[in-house]
Parts: sequence; structure tokens; C-alpha cells
Amino acid sequence: MTRILLLTLLHPLPENPARGAFVADRVRLLREMGHEVKVVNTLPRMLRMHEQRRSTMQGVAKAPRQFEFEEHPVLTIRYTAFPDHPFPSWTSASIKRQAKRVENWLGDWHPDIVSVHTLWPAAVLAQKLAVQYSVPCIATAHGHDIEIGLSANYSSRIIQLLKSIKQLVVVSDKLAEKMQNSLVIPCHVEVPEKLHRPIEKWQGRWRRGELEVLFPANSKRPEKDHYLALQTCRELETRGWRVKVGDLPNVPRNIVHDRMHACDIALITSRRESGPLVAREAVVCGLAVVSVDIGDLKNWLPPHCIAKERAPEALADAVEAVLKSEETIQLPDIFEKEHVSKELEKLFTRILEKP
Repeated sequence: MTRILLLTLLHPLPENPARGAFVADRVRLLREMGHEVKVVNTLPRMLRMHEQRRSTMQGVAKAPRQFEFEEHPVLTIRYTAFPDHPFPSWTSASIKRQAKRVENWLGDWHPDIVSVHTLWPAAVLAQKLAVQYSVPCIATAHGHDIEIGLSANYSSRIIQLLKSIKQLVVVSDKLAEKMQNSLVIPCHVEVPEKLHRPIEKWQGRWRRGELEVLFPANSKRPEKDHYLALQTCRELETRGWRVKVGDLPNVPRNIVHDRMHACDIALITSRRESGPLVAREAVVCGLAVVSVDIGDLKNWLPPHCIAKERAPEALADAVEAVLKSEETIQLPDIFEKEHVSKELEKLFTRILEKP
């Protein structure tokens, strides 16, 4: 058994159970593997009115100092930062000051590894705690720190953090291409066995039937490009389809899977993705996926599921191609829980054996 102190900017909150669900999945998996995990959720100080600026911040302002998630305690610590971190030294100093509070919360419990999900600024605190406990620090990047952070004004801080950690883990080959010496361990698919469904051929009337289209994201997030999805649905309507489209606001995972069972197509139009994880969940739930060329989808989705260009007409063509197709879509083994478990065990063994 390995004792793991896990710090993260992203974790489900009492008012926002959808936030950071993929990190909660990783914590759950680690516990199923027999490891002891303590979770520290690092959050910025903010007012309730500031949550309206980004849907992903829902529930952050009033998150309790401690709460339980799946019967396990979670500690919330706060740092001070301005939007886009114009004063990275200030942000860094602010989060470092919380180290003592984390130590007091842990008491006599000492970690063997400090693991941090997302780099800036949570990895600043993670690295300080790793030094104080004399244990290795590993970091997992899910996309934003690399695709956005390395071009931001605090990029030099991220580069310093990358030099100080024992191992950088990324969740896709796409991110690994940008980061030397990184290790790819993807997020596994967490869908209960009873909800697994095969993708069945569409049986409705061609260009006259009703299509239930799922936009599998919060439509308020600009990087998801909801407008392009709406344009695609309008293009389908001009071809004769009767289209209904709905999005996925910040809702619990079980509601996400229920929506996937009820729809005909998942339409992904994001401008930036490392996965996306939602495409894998859709396939497991028996929902066909149509997407722009984003993330790692080209590595495992059939070519007819990927639009030839980022345009409503091309996406509408892909939707119709998927509806006609009888090809089976298989999720690669690398996204299965068993594969991810083995890779994590190998990582921990190697890290802890190093002097």
C-alpha cells in the first residue's frame, strides 16, 4: 500500500458535482487498487458573483473548508490570485503559505508520494510539501497547463515546476508530443457495467426523422464552441432532419449517462481537448460520436466519425455518414481501468525505488 497525498485544482464540490469528475475517478481507482489517498482541493479566493464568469467555477466561492466526498474527507485550501495570474510571484507565495495547514490536517499521517493534478499553481504547494516530507512529487497535466499555460505570462513558473518534479504524466499522446520525458497514462472510462450499451444502427426515416443530438458539454464554456454545434444542427434541418439538441450543464455523472442513452448522436465541436473523455463515455453508453478533428479522437474513432473540416456542412456530412454506418466502434484497451491501474503501479514502483 502506498500513501498518496493528492492535490488538485479540480475536484467535485458540494454545489458542483461535475467539476473535476475525472480526478475523482482517479482517486477512486487508486483506492480500489489498495492505496491510501488523502485529497487536498486547492481553490482561488473569490466572490459568488465571480463564478458567473466561468461555468467551471460554479460552487468554488462557497466551498466549505472541509467536506466529505464518497465518505472520504477533502480539505479545501485557498490561495489569492487575479484572473490570468498577472502577478505569479504573489500567487505562488499565497499558496505556499497553506503548507502548514495541510500538515496540521494530515497530523501523524505521512505520504510516500505527493501527486498533483494540474500544474499551476497547485504544483507549487505540492512541491513544497514533497520537500518537507522528503518524498517524490509527480504531476499530471490534463491539457490546460500545456496548451494554454506554456504561452501565458506565468509560463516560466510552469517550466520551473516541471524541472522540480520527479515525473510528468500526461493523459494523451498529443500532449506527450509537446512535452519531452513525459509519461502517458490516460484517464480511464468510469461507466458502471449495467449502463454499458452497444452502438446500434439508426432505424429512423432518412432525412425526415427526428434526431436527438447531444452537445456533451456546458454550452456556456466558450472553448466548447456551442455555436458551431447549433450551426451544424441548422444545416441538418435544411436537409430535412427534425433536430433536437441539448447540452450537459454541471450535472452529476449518472444524469450524463442517462442523457447519452436517450440521444442519437454526440456532437463534439471543441476548440481545445486533450481527450475528450466524454467521447469515450458516449461510446461505452452506446451513443455514436461525431466530432471535429480534436484531441486523440483520430487515434481510435473510425474516419467517418471525424469531420473533414471545421465547418457545419462537414459535420453534418459526418453525422449522416455515422447514421448510415454499420461499423462497430471499439474502445481501445488503454482506456480501460485495468490498463490504467497497471501503468500507475509501474509508475509508483519505479518512483519509489529511485534513490
